[in-house]
Amino acid sequence: MWKQKTELTEVDAPEVEGPDTATELPAPTAEEELEDQLEGAGDENRQGTQTQIEQLTAERDRLLDRLARLQAEFENARKRAERERAEQRDFVTAGAVEQFLPVVDNFELALKSTGTEKQLRSGVSLIVKQMEEILEKMQVKAVPTVGELFDPRFHEALGTVERDDIPDQHVAEEVRRGYKIRERLLRPALVRVAHNPKQVSE
Repeated sequence: MWKQKTELTEVDAPEVEGPDTATELPAPTAEEELEDQLEGAGDENRQGTQTQIEQLTAERDRLLDRLARLQAEFENARKRAERERAEQRDFVTAGAVEQFLPVVDNFELALKSTGTEKQLRSGVSLIVKQMEEILEKMQVKAVPTVGELFDPRFHEALGTVERDDIPDQHVAEEVRRGYKIRERLLRPALVRVAHNPKQVSE
């Protein structure tokens, strides 16, 4: 009788249920937390890099635009300077040509003249004098030659001539007149240089 009661007690005893492990998630490990932090930092770095690229691109575009503007300004200034120089040359040339127009007129009148040879020579001499006066106003002067010591800076020798009335190595003849404007040589004078045998022998 006692034995049967004991068995019933064991059978009817309620079972104690354990914790339900199927519905609970495990806590993240330290490694997983570190990976999440690194991913967040990577996103921030990418955003910062993209911002820097955009800033550098804008700065590059600004510098390229400024360079293009400077090149255009330089080209315009160069063309303007060339145009001004050309205008200045034309102005100077026009001023010189204008002074010589009366000389050309006088030459044409001399060609049409029916006077004698002496009259023609006299007329040409007057025209040459007129030209020399114009050149003098323009500060253009003839290079001194005959009787002057030969100077290779202003004289170009075509040869020598034997002369005992002119010092040795001095200009004996002028073949073509040379000119200079102030102290600047326009063209050298073509000359023949004296060779004085008396001075050489001495």
